[in-house]
Amino acid sequence: MISVLIAEDMHLVRGAMVALLSAEHDIKVIEEVGHGDDVVPSCLRARPDVALIDIGLPGTDGLAAASELNRKLPACKAVMLTGLATPTALRRALDAGARGFVVKDAPAGELAECVRRVAGGERVIDVELAVAALHAKENPLTARELEVLKVAAEGEPVNEIAKRLFLSGGTVRNYLSRILAKVGARTRVEAVTIAQEAGWLWPEDVRKIGLIRYRTRA
Repeated sequence: MISVLIAEDMHLVRGAMVALLSAEHDIKVIEEVGHGDDVVPSCLRARPDVALIDIGLPGTDGLAAASELNRKLPACKAVMLTGLATPTALRRALDAGARGFVVKDAPAGELAECVRRVAGGERVIDVELAVAALHAKENPLTARELEVLKVAAEGEPVNEIAKRLFLSGGTVRNYLSRILAKVGARTRVEAVTIAQEAGWLWPEDVRKIGLIRYRTRA
């Protein structure tokens, strides 16, 4: 019997996953949590074979929880859950030690099969997403340009960006011009959207990853 912990803060989603997996003859949900801070302590206590962890948990986000779980209880294999997947989210999940990556709207049978395969020692990743991650464009922006764009993403005017980053207004304008040219955008808003979709501009709050839609670009 494969024992599973489910970490999902949305009660209806968590309840649906519990019902789905409990209907399987070889899988048993032994623990449920709705907060990121509870993931590792609950796993250390219950010792599940597989932990299904939502990326956007409140408190300790899912990626940080998976990384800590991988260090403290490597026998428990983490599978990341997300509403909308991006290549960067996948790469970060793999960096955190996750053994699987599942989109929440995947067909019901795929979740149970993912649990079985991960419990059996396999790494389970959607093929199309894996290919997209391999072929995702390299980030053309420098670290400083990303800093400028990150503040610009908050809707701050040039003078405020300059103040926060200890730059002159002219320097900020130059950075913004280079950013637009590099990413092929006409406006700052478009540049932010392109950078977020490509995964170059990662949100401070990982829960916002569900709001970022990945588009394959020609």
